[in-house]
Amino acid sequence: MSLTEAATPSLVVSGTRIDVIERGAGRPLLFLHAENGIEPALGAIDALAKGARVIAPTHPGYGRSELPKGMRSVDDLSYFYLDLLDQLDLRDLALVGVSLGGWLAAEIAVKSTARLSKLVMANAVGIKVGDRETRDIVDIFALTEKEFIEIAYCDPAAGTRDYKALPDAEVLAAARAREATARFAWNPYFHNPRLKSRLHRIRIPTLFLWGTHDRMLSEAYGRAYAALIPDARFEPIERAGHFPHQEQPKVFAEKVLAFLGGK
Repeated sequence: MSLTEAATPSLVVSGTRIDVIERGAGRPLLFLHAENGIEPALGAIDALAKGARVIAPTHPGYGRSELPKGMRSVDDLSYFYLDLLDQLDLRDLALVGVSLGGWLAAEIAVKSTARLSKLVMANAVGIKVGDRETRDIVDIFALTEKEFIEIAYCDPAAGTRDYKALPDAEVLAAARAREATARFAWNPYFHNPRLKSRLHRIRIPTLFLWGTHDRMLSEAYGRAYAALIPDARFEPIERAGHFPHQEQPKVFAEKVLAFLGGK
């Protein structure tokens, strides 16, 4: 049964209920949202749906999705999603992730690419590139929201939200996103020390997209990350920061769909 035919836009995987958006038709594409949640990704999801059947879950612990007891890491999340792929029997799947979602995509791909055909990671976190004395990723938990928006976005207006004017559900979703991100990425800070040495296992076509105005991560970090995945292609997205799918959804989708259509 198609997810859109279900009575509610949700799915139960291994006893855990999560919200799931499905749009479009054709080749399946699993979209893994960033740490700021699924709502900012909606424009990109709509754009991607013009050329693929997009399945976009809300990660456990985010939005209204349940959080299984004991789930504490992105590694744990990756096994949850491997179970989801099996449950939906997805094949020839394009896996697309942004930031924390890109890290999650990499964790899935190093474990198994049996159901995957192509991988896209945008401004992904997940590894340590520099030495132990060098900070690769700005400590976002030490910043005010205004400071974070200024380094994460090319245009700060794209990330600015008036919480007093938002519906209660969106305010709650923002709070849950921050809480879940701290749970999954606080320690070790936004990386898995074991992931870097496993990236060579990703042997499917891989595209690394990079918002060039990202000041949470450097472009050198992104290029070093991409170089660890065999034959990965690196493409910049101008006028975008850490969340290129949010600031440039049309360009983001065009690049992803062009990659999926190529050989």
